[in-house]
Amino acid sequence: MKRVGVFVCWCGSNIAGVVDVDQVVEVIKDYPGVVHAEDYAYVCSDPGQKLVQDAIKEKKLDSIIIACCSPTLHEPTFRKTCELVGLNPYQCEIANIREQCSWVHQDDKEKATTKAIKIIRTIIEKANQNESLEPILTPVTRRALVIGGGIAGIQASLDIADAGYEVLLVERNPSIGGHMIQLSETFPTLDCSQCILTPKMVEVSRHPKIKLLTYCEVQEVSGYVGNFTVKILKKPRYVIEDKCTLCDKCLDVCPVVTLSEFDRNLVARKAIYLPFPQAIPATFTIDADKCPGFLPIACGKCAEVCEPDAIDFDMQPEIIEEKVGAIVVATGYDLYSPKNIGEYGAGKYEDVMDGLQFERLLSATGPTGGEVRRLSDNKVPKKVVFVSCVGSRDPEKHLPYCSKICCMYMAKHAMLYKHKVPDGEAIVFYIDVRAGGKKYEEFVTRAQEEDKVIYIRGKVSKIFKNGNNGKLIVWGADTLLGKPVQVECDMVVLSMAMVPSEETNNLLSKLKIASDEDGFLSEAHPKLRPVESISAGFFLAGAMQAPKDVPETVAQASGAASKVTDLFAEEELKHEPIVASVDEDMCSGCGICVGLCPYDAREIEIKDGKKIAKVKEVLCEGCGSCITGCPSGAAQQRNLTDNQILKMVEVAI
Repeated sequence: MKRVGVFVCWCGSNIAGVVDVDQVVEVIKDYPGVVHAEDYAYVCSDPGQKLVQDAIKEKKLDSIIIACCSPTLHEPTFRKTCELVGLNPYQCEIANIREQCSWVHQDDKEKATTKAIKIIRTIIEKANQNESLEPILTPVTRRALVIGGGIAGIQASLDIADAGYEVLLVERNPSIGGHMIQLSETFPTLDCSQCILTPKMVEVSRHPKIKLLTYCEVQEVSGYVGNFTVKILKKPRYVIEDKCTLCDKCLDVCPVVTLSEFDRNLVARKAIYLPFPQAIPATFTIDADKCPGFLPIACGKCAEVCEPDAIDFDMQPEIIEEKVGAIVVATGYDLYSPKNIGEYGAGKYEDVMDGLQFERLLSATGPTGGEVRRLSDNKVPKKVVFVSCVGSRDPEKHLPYCSKICCMYMAKHAMLYKHKVPDGEAIVFYIDVRAGGKKYEEFVTRAQEEDKVIYIRGKVSKIFKNGNNGKLIVWGADTLLGKPVQVECDMVVLSMAMVPSEETNNLLSKLKIASDEDGFLSEAHPKLRPVESISAGFFLAGAMQAPKDVPETVAQASGAASKVTDLFAEEELKHEPIVASVDEDMCSGCGICVGLCPYDAREIEIKDGKKIAKVKEVLCEGCGSCITGCPSGAAQQRNLTDNQILKMVEVAI
C-alpha cells in the first residue's frame, strides 16, 4: 500500500464555511494507507504548496490527495508542485469537495462533511492503484493555420509571423477584412475603421512569413497538436491574380448586374467584381453563379476586352494539402437575421435595415458616398428610430444572451446620423444600456447630452408603414413613464444580435472542436484558458467564441498568437499520458472501439496472425468512448481502470 498524504483546503469560506474541515482531517488520518493528513486555508498559495512539498520529503509520500476545488482549476498546479520535489506528477490527485460538495450542500453541514469524507476516500483508493506515468513526446511542425481573415485572423497572423513562424491565413471570401472593413467608424474614438485596418491588410499580404489563401475553405483537418494535416479547397476566381491590372474594362462590358454582398445588398455589382476598393488581394473575381460565361460560354465579353489576358474560364477547384502544428480559429460572426422578427418589417419595408447596412450608408465608400438616404426614395431621413436588443435577451422567442456591443454601436449610429443630418431627430429604444469598456459610458453620455439623441427605455412591439404618407410607425413602450409610445419616422435601424458565422458552424465537424448551447466555440476554461479550445492545438480568436468588440477581439487574437508561439518554442510537445490502452491477450479484434473513437486514435492491426486494436497514443484524449464499448474489457484507461472505478464505488456506498 502506498504512503498517502491528504491536504484539505479551506478555500476561504467556500469549503470551510460548509464542511467541518477539522472532522474531515480527523477521520481521514486513520484511513488505511494515509500517513499524513492536515488542513490549510489556501493550499494553492505559495506557503500551501511549500507545506505539501515539505510533507512529501519528510514523510516520504508515494502519493498525495489535495481535497479542494475542481481539478480543471488547480490539478496542473499541484502536479508541478510534486514534480519539483521528485514525486511523479501523476501520483497527485484532486478530491473535488467544493463544486461537488460544499457548493451543493450549503444548508446541511453534516451532510456536506460526510460527503467530503466519502469523496476523499474514493480518491485515496484511486491513487493506490495509480501508475507513475511519463508524458508522450511528439515533434512539432512550426507552422500555423489561421482560419478567417477578419481583424482577429489578421492580428493573430501578424503576431505569429512577427515571432518568426510561418502562417497560412485562409479566408473564404475573395478578400480579407471581415466585417470590420465594412464599418464606417469605430467606437468610442470614432476613427475610420478602414484607415485602421487597411495598413494591416497590406502588411499581411506582404509579410514574408504569411501565405495568404483567399477564396479558399478548409475542407478537412486530421492529425493532432503539433502535427495537423489540412486540406484546403481553393475556389476558382476565373481571374489570374498576377495578370490582373484593375483596368476596369471588364466592368464596363459585363452585362450582369447582381447585389453586392459587401454593401449588404444595398447596391448592385457586376458578375465580375472587386469586393471593395481596398480589397486584398487587389484582383477581380467572377461570380460563377451569376456569370453567363460558363456551360457553354454565352458571353465572354470580359475576356475579349482584357488586354493582359487575365480571364481564364477553364480554372478548376484545387485541393491544397498543408502541414501545420497549431490552428487559430477566427471565423467571426454574422448578424441574427431580421427576417426572424417579422413584426419589425425587415425585408418588407426598404427603410427598415440592420446595423451593418446602416454602416454602409454612413461609410464614404458606401453606396451613397456617406450620405444618409432612404432606400425607398433617396431622400434624407429627418427622423430615425434605433431599436436595441433585436433578437438578444429574448429566451422565449429568440436568443437568451446579451450581444454585448449592440448598445455601443447603436449609440454610435445615432451619433453619426446626427453628425451627418444635424437637423435630424434620433430616437433610441433600449432595454438597458450596457456600456462596459474604457470610455464607453462617456461615449453614450456624449450621444445623449451633446448630440441630443433621445433615449426611450422600453421595447418595440411592432413596426409598420403608414398607408397615407409612407412613413414608418414604431409601436413601443416607455417603461419609465409607464405608457405606450407611438413614433412616426422615416427610417428604422435594428441593432441585431450577434451569432456565430455560417463558416463557424460548418467547421465544427471538420475540426472536431466543441461549441456551447448558443453555437459559439467553447474555451477550455473561461478564466484560466480563455483562448484555448478543449481540443489540443486549437486556439480561439474573436467573435466566434462570444460577442465582442474590436479592442477585445484584437486582444484575444494576440493572446491566441502568444499561445501558438509558446507551443512552437518547444523542441517536442508533451501529450497527456492518461490515455486508453489495450490488453492484447483479451482483445478479440472486433473493431468496435475503432468506430467509437471520436479522435481517430484507434486502428486494427495484425500481430502474430491475430487482429488486435492499437491505440495511437498521441491522438488519444482519454475520453473513454472505446472503453465503454469494448465487449471484452480489453480497453482500459491508464489511472482510471475498471478496478479503480469499482473500488471507488465500493468505498462511496
